[in-house]
Amino acid sequence: MISFIKGYVELFKDNIIIIENNGIGYKVFVTEKVLDNISNNREEIKIYTYMNVKEDEISLFGFFDIDELNIFEKLISVSGVGPKGGISLLNSMEPSEIALAIITSDIKALSKGQGIGKRTAERIALELKDKIETFDAIKTNKVDFDSIESNKDKQEAIEALIVLGFSKSEVLKVINNIEEDLTVDKLINKALKELSK
Repeated sequence: MISFIKGYVELFKDNIIIIENNGIGYKVFVTEKVLDNISNNREEIKIYTYMNVKEDEISLFGFFDIDELNIFEKLISVSGVGPKGGISLLNSMEPSEIALAIITSDIKALSKGQGIGKRTAERIALELKDKIETFDAIKTNKVDFDSIESNKDKQEAIEALIVLGFSKSEVLKVINNIEEDLTVDKLINKALKELSK
């Protein structure tokens, strides 16, 4: 099992990089986040890896941080979600956003990944809900669930915004950031301004 590779990037294109370490070039499938942070060839990086072994192929999938790797491993443990599906979901959302979407059963958000349909998204939410720590979801989202649950106006605003077509996880983040004590209408208006940016 290869846990991480530290070496020089010899080549990067599309969703693949080749890292040279001690004269060996490792082909690694990566997220857009990894590609965006590689400025040029021959750059030394450390990348955490997941080795996918199939009958006819061994592939490496790479991530800059442990959080990405952890959520990736959880995603591919779900039947119907392969490594490429996990990568595509991480391309569209941060690990903490995926965790929040799972905790809140936000099927719309979980369907953002290319090749992940509604049924697969529902399976992800169902199978991983008990495996995701609330801490993972609030690490960067900083959603105060207790505060929202105790505020009826915020709850009504959230329900209205979801009916308007916004995903539950993005609505939760925006409503959570509104600190003023506003009526439902004003909460919705203020949230719509943020959501339409």
